[in-house]
Amino acid sequence: MEEKRNRVKDMLETMSRNGWRVTEQRKMLAQIFVDDDGYLSPKDVYDQMAVQYPSVSFDTVYRNLRMLSDMGVLEHFYFMEGGLKFRENCAPHHHHHLICVNCEKTLDFDYCPMDQGPELPGSYKILRHRFEVYGICEGCQADQT
Repeated sequence: MEEKRNRVKDMLETMSRNGWRVTEQRKMLAQIFVDDDGYLSPKDVYDQMAVQYPSVSFDTVYRNLRMLSDMGVLEHFYFMEGGLKFRENCAPHHHHHLICVNCEKTLDFDYCPMDQGPELPGSYKILRHRFEVYGICEGCQADQT
């Protein structure tokens, strides 16, 4: 329980450092991600927020999710079937993910293909990048046999 409180506190401190007012709605938003170990779509988050804050708009929730992702508080992923989803950032350092398309189990890994210095056309300056590998985890493979 103490760990969850600390994670919420860290998220709220990051919001504050980035110039956000820490409102009750934003506290609830942080709590939603700390309480859920998986991925949440903007609609999932909106549905939870609307129970306590019926006047909250979907656009407000979505905008907050994108901004929290830009701050590094949340990570976002694109699933072929489920679309855009968010989850609490799992590591403070640069890393990538292996994601199971069946159960959404995620493994972090530190290998980065950009470290190999890919040759890009023109004089393109890279600011940031994402790299996820989607597949089927060992548990789901075993269930299929």
